[in-house]
Amino acid sequence: MTDFLPFALPDVGDEEIAEVIDSIRSGWLTTGPKTKRFELAFAEFMGGNNESIAVNSATAGLHIALEAAQITAGDEVITTPYTFTATAEVVRYLGADPVFVDIDPGTFNIDAAGIERAVTPRTKAIIPVHFAGLACDMDAIIGIARRHGLRIIEDAAHALPTTYRGRMIGSMNTDAAVFSFYATKTITTGEGGMIVTGQKQLADRCRIMRLHGISRDAFDRYTSTKPAWYYEVIAPGFKYNMTDVAAALGIEQLKKARRFQKIREQMAAAYDEAFRDLPILLPPHAPEGDMHAWHLYVIRLADHAPVNRDRFIEKMYEKGIGCSVHFIPLHIHPYWRDRYKLKPFDYPHAYHAYERAVSLPLYTRMTADDQNRVIAAVRALLA
Repeated sequence: MTDFLPFALPDVGDEEIAEVIDSIRSGWLTTGPKTKRFELAFAEFMGGNNESIAVNSATAGLHIALEAAQITAGDEVITTPYTFTATAEVVRYLGADPVFVDIDPGTFNIDAAGIERAVTPRTKAIIPVHFAGLACDMDAIIGIARRHGLRIIEDAAHALPTTYRGRMIGSMNTDAAVFSFYATKTITTGEGGMIVTGQKQLADRCRIMRLHGISRDAFDRYTSTKPAWYYEVIAPGFKYNMTDVAAALGIEQLKKARRFQKIREQMAAAYDEAFRDLPILLPPHAPEGDMHAWHLYVIRLADHAPVNRDRFIEKMYEKGIGCSVHFIPLHIHPYWRDRYKLKPFDYPHAYHAYERAVSLPLYTRMTADDQNRVIAAVRALLA
């Protein structure tokens, strides 16, 4: 029987293993020197003008970034329904309400014109999501935010190392960007995330809130050569700190981020070439001169395709190939649907995209034979 080809696998080498072993032998397993090294390296990767705060997930990062941006109960935060639930659930953690805006059907990113129409006196922030690794229309979004006095917290979970008009996502003129290092992302720490911000006050608040609202990092207290046992709890914070074991992975993964992106870009180009004559819509590319992270490769089956989306995925699994769907729009999930009394066609572009979208395997551990196997299976179903 043919081995099953999964949808995604992390690409971890001897360098990461050695760095993790070094952490274990050092005695630092929780937040310590490796976490600090990873934060500094990430800030340099972003261009060196921002601060980076490591956390145990992008969800945690979004939560405390919004809290640091002073989002509170009764506020509204505009975002897209075409995302993972974490983007919106962190708004609810703070007692605020997400307000969904439909996507641009060409990019799957939030429609900037829709943001402008959704602003109300209660609106306090925007969370744009850089879907699949393609940057949102940030000039338009930043313009809207400035006109209405809104904060911008970018959900950059897919977007390392995405660029927009020559600038790295994470170095834009926004309040913060939050990256994910989940096992399927473009670089991984297993679980983990990073907040990047150019605002010192916001960075300081995030550092406090990621570890129980304590006024000093545990790392600083436990490495001090003088008595440093005293600390103060100045806010009801959270347990969101990254471990040194996770950061050890991140240190070495970050060194490979650009190489990984090139491999993903080449794989996306190979898929494009193989599928041009099929009844599908290919994913959009970044504009000339910019970089798409290619976290995902999402095709959309045309109306006249010989199989529908669900049957396509079933047949791919029968051929031993894993696929996924990004995303089931939030407004058709029971919680969001029922709380806000939403219907599928309230956001028609998001719903139509969902009905036809399939994410194909795209990861740096795939061999040429693996990718050719995916190509052959897709062509067998759709040609």
